[in-house]
Amino acid sequence: MEIGLAAILLTLVFLLLLISIAQPLARKINFPETVLIAIIGILVGGTASFISNSLGVDLLEGPAESLTSFPISSEGFLLIFLPVLVFHGAMSINVRSLTHEIATVLLLAIVAVVVSTATIGFALYPFAQQSLTVCLLLGAIVATTDPSAVAGIFRDIGAASRLSRLVEGEALFNDAAAIAIFSILVAATTAHHAVSVGEAAFSFFTSFSGAVIVGIAVARLMLLLISTISGFPAAEVTLTLVLPYTVYIICDDILGFSGVVATATAGLTISAYGPSTFRPQVWRFLHELWEQLVYWAGSLVFILAAMLVPRMMVGMTRWDCVLILIASVAGLLARSAVIFGLLPILSITRLSPPVPTRFKTTMAWGGLRGAITLALALAINENQHINESITHFVGIVATGFVLITLLVNGTTLRSLVLFLKLDQLSPVDEAIRHQIIGIGLGHVANRVEQVSNELGFSKRTRSGVISRIERRAQKEKEANNFEAALGDRDRVTMALITIANQERSLLLDLFRVQGMSSRRVMEILLRTAEAMVDGAQREGRYGYVRARKRRLQPSYRFQLAQMIHQKFRIDRPMMFCMMERFEMLIITHLVSTSLMRFVRDRMEPTLGPRITEIVSEVLGRQRKLLDDALEALRMHYAGYSEALESRILRQISLRMEDEEYETLVRENLISQELHRELHRIIERHRLRLETPLRFNLRSGIEQRLRAFPAFNGVPDAALHELASKVSMCFLSPGEILFKKRSKIRFIYAQVAGLVELQREENDVQLGAGDLVGAVSLLKGHRMRATVRSLQFSHMLAIPKDEFEHLIEIYPIIKRQVIKRNQQRRNGLILPNVAVTSNGRNVLPAHNAELNISSLS
Repeated sequence: MEIGLAAILLTLVFLLLLISIAQPLARKINFPETVLIAIIGILVGGTASFISNSLGVDLLEGPAESLTSFPISSEGFLLIFLPVLVFHGAMSINVRSLTHEIATVLLLAIVAVVVSTATIGFALYPFAQQSLTVCLLLGAIVATTDPSAVAGIFRDIGAASRLSRLVEGEALFNDAAAIAIFSILVAATTAHHAVSVGEAAFSFFTSFSGAVIVGIAVARLMLLLISTISGFPAAEVTLTLVLPYTVYIICDDILGFSGVVATATAGLTISAYGPSTFRPQVWRFLHELWEQLVYWAGSLVFILAAMLVPRMMVGMTRWDCVLILIASVAGLLARSAVIFGLLPILSITRLSPPVPTRFKTTMAWGGLRGAITLALALAINENQHINESITHFVGIVATGFVLITLLVNGTTLRSLVLFLKLDQLSPVDEAIRHQIIGIGLGHVANRVEQVSNELGFSKRTRSGVISRIERRAQKEKEANNFEAALGDRDRVTMALITIANQERSLLLDLFRVQGMSSRRVMEILLRTAEAMVDGAQREGRYGYVRARKRRLQPSYRFQLAQMIHQKFRIDRPMMFCMMERFEMLIITHLVSTSLMRFVRDRMEPTLGPRITEIVSEVLGRQRKLLDDALEALRMHYAGYSEALESRILRQISLRMEDEEYETLVRENLISQELHRELHRIIERHRLRLETPLRFNLRSGIEQRLRAFPAFNGVPDAALHELASKVSMCFLSPGEILFKKRSKIRFIYAQVAGLVELQREENDVQLGAGDLVGAVSLLKGHRMRATVRSLQFSHMLAIPKDEFEHLIEIYPIIKRQVIKRNQQRRNGLILPNVAVTSNGRNVLPAHNAELNISSLS
């Protein structure tokens, strides 16, 4: 029977009504929501079939026919619902955390699917009276797990976050593995030929790798398009809805790759780069919208698939029950063998962190099957090239397998998690909980007293409430074993992780200020903040410091631009890199100031003065490096620095002004019309600030050259001509300028910073005003020592040919270089540095506001 559009819409409305009722009902009876929806779907499907076939009641036949004949096929299940579910699952995962578990996830997603397929297939083969290919086909259909019910249970009871992450990470790719194996076996079944293991493995590899490439490429292109239309949230969010269907259809229908892997990869790409592409308010709205979409999609796919169960179980025999039992036991044994047998190997080889036995037990029992398994079984039933005995076998056993995992594993999983105490906090978290609650309740009591006084509550009421809060605080303090549970090292590590996460929050808060930071700079800063979390988690203080230092190192892009600038005299790439570096250092400086205040005001009450002092020392050292790098650039390009800082502050002020007007309209102090006019005025000011600042990379080169003692007596015209030939060179601490015995192509005029010539007899330091490599060139030697930067250094790279030509015309340069070198050998001069009045920051020697001093 073909049903009309009105009947389809009415049926969807009815199903959504049931789903809406199921959610609060499941919470009330303490039952897994997805399992309850599946049961409702089975009851609805069974009741509708009974009414259509048996009752003969005209009034009910129409609605029953609409339910039993609902126009959804296996292709509809996979094409309509799967991209949405997979994309949201990937987008919701923390990519940084997933990378630590990638070996475990791939083992569960690929190896476990292959092992389950083989185990179930070979277990059924002696009893099923079907070919081995058909038995393996059934194994592939029931090998894919459905995380929705499991994840829902974990969220409801507060299970360990790592357990949820492993289950959700596995679900990203095991659908793809199962569908890939399913496609290969379906082709072999319909063509009646044996499966070639080599061809299957090659097809599997190309399907996965090709999908990964397509998923990343299309997602990055979509992010680029989103960044160009910034300011239109509706359009940005719409593009995220376009993305999963685009990559899924391109890969699955056009290129022959895995659409599920492409969709998952695209979602992971959005998860990784989304926070630096979308404004924070848009990013939050995006997640809220997708959560609603996935709730509808996940619930509908489950209830629609469950409605098919009565139809697919028609003709079931006792022997079919035996086959279902064999398949279920084989599936559980195969999954347990992989989890308990192979996961320890990953931890021994350090490919993945160890997985506790309690986690393994829960993961083995929690391998529920659901809508995708039923959709694949339906695809076999709809295939006209497969005979009826195979469709009967696959349909009944696969459906029975799903029912057993849902009704047995699904209903007992909650009890298992509670029995294994996976809902409880770790001892460390429990200690922190007592510490935080004890401190927090003290602040709450003070605020309640203040508010109650302002609102005029009676003294008796006020004292009753406050005394209750104080008793809770005292109870938490008595149970507090924070000092004993965590050693100093653990507390320092925890503090550094907290600081790195706070830095990420501050960056996102600054990103809300429209136009304040470029997306690329914010992407770099967010990525390095996440690297600090990783470093602290894995290596403690050392890992955190190393990740923080790496932020100040020049990127590969910066190094490439510098090479192009020096070799080809192309300034534009270097100019953009310098603009980004300026912006990054200034924003990092703002965040660093907030972090120091956060440590003093918020962390000291929790962690104590000793840990706060250690953490402050770590931050202080990094702040010194940051100040050196930033101050050097500020003095080299003072005008640009001042303009950039002024623009950032003006953008912050506009944001504050906008928030002030929003507060006024919420309090009904101004009308909506006036608020819109004020907002338009602010937007006009913002548009003026979006005009790019002009950055002159070669600003002041001639003046800097005049400050070098070697060029005393050289005419201004010659220095003016030389200034057009030199290029910029910026070094970070530890960076090598020359290697020993390397050929000299440039003479480096050191404007700021320190470098060290590492020689066998002794090390020599060169500072502002020195020409690095000039002595070796004049003596006709290669570099006789390795030259390494000790500080953030700024240099002017003079091509060797230009320097030699200048010496020929003005021999005084040669005499002054040799004289200075001889004085250094005799100990008469030490490397000159330019310092500010407080003696902290190494700055350019030519600046009139600076003092020239020698290192002692």
